[in-house]
Amino acid sequence: MKKLGLILTLFAMVFAFQANAQSESGAVITFKEKSVDFGDISQGDKVSHTFELTNTGTTPLIISNVAATCGCTVPSWPKDPIAPGAKAKIEVSFNSAGKMGKQNSVVRIYSNASEPIEKVSLISNVLPKTK
Repeated sequence: MKKLGLILTLFAMVFAFQANAQSESGAVITFKEKSVDFGDISQGDKVSHTFELTNTGTTPLIISNVAATCGCTVPSWPKDPIAPGAKAKIEVSFNSAGKMGKQNSVVRIYSNASEPIEKVSLISNVLPKTK
């Protein structure tokens, strides 16, 4: 009876290991950083940042869409598949015209990665324009 219990335990461990290994396959987005804080900026200023990413997965990464929370934030992203181990860039710009106070411009990245929706953000504190 002990042998049967040992065999079932080993089988369960092998099954769990395979399930874990399968969940780690596919495309995986790894960002150098996921947010940038520009601190205080004046109303009307435009700021931008290039988010660097690496496909740390095992299959090509395909970014299907990148969407901002408002029209004041404009993203630009690679349209071609990103090979495993390859790097890419997502450029995001924020226009503070008509904005005041603390701003957190969130951009959603939709892809075939293991985490299908990733987020990056530009943070700033918009102060009144000085003359």
